[in-house]
Amino acid sequence: MQKRISLTPDSTRCSTCMLNSFCLPIGMPPTQVQKLDEVVQERIRLRKGDALFRQGEEARAIYGIRSGSVKTQVEDARGQVQVTGFLLPGEIVGMDGYLNNTQVTHALALEDSEVCVARIEDMERITRLVPELRQQLRRLTNEEFKRTHQLVRSLGLLTAEQRVAAFLLNMSQRLAALGYSSTEFVLRMSREEIGNYLGLTLETVSRLFSRFARENLIRVQQRRVQLLDLPALRELSGTDCG
Repeated sequence: MQKRISLTPDSTRCSTCMLNSFCLPIGMPPTQVQKLDEVVQERIRLRKGDALFRQGEEARAIYGIRSGSVKTQVEDARGQVQVTGFLLPGEIVGMDGYLNNTQVTHALALEDSEVCVARIEDMERITRLVPELRQQLRRLTNEEFKRTHQLVRSLGLLTAEQRVAAFLLNMSQRLAALGYSSTEFVLRMSREEIGNYLGLTLETVSRLFSRFARENLIRVQQRRVQLLDLPALRELSGTDCG
């Protein structure tokens, strides 16, 4: 169940958050960053498996991941699910809802997580005062389209082994940007969720993880993965993995 936390004057805000270089426009003046402190007035804590929002709900806010991780997925009328993304700290959830006024995905916590809440009505008020923030929202919108394009490209053009290699490298790059190890990390999503995201079966993902391990490309211990040969994985992926 969601737990909402109202921020106090002593709480960490956008202007003092260690992740603001990911959420906020680079070079944004401190006086304008402080205006965002007026927007983010609460956070939500989620237990693993909790829904941040559900497909079809009215979009009331966008959410910056402060800790933990979130997956997004769509569900059709037959109950078929397609995972559309895995989001990490410093990344924004709900931009598609911001564009459409309705949430077009479910957003579910992959682990205990905390997100900052920026209500859309407050964001629109502040963007009139802070042009840089409007540019940032455009950038986030472009990233949302890029993420969708990459998924379609992966499903349509890459082989199974390319998809898995590119997925591991993409996680490596994103975690490295957050200051974590680029070669050793824990995958919070299951093999089945990875397969769903990449358009592969659970058996195919498991088989490729085992094969990569035999070829000394990676070392796997349950959900902990160590990338042993980054150049070989890059060559295998055949993509920039961005």
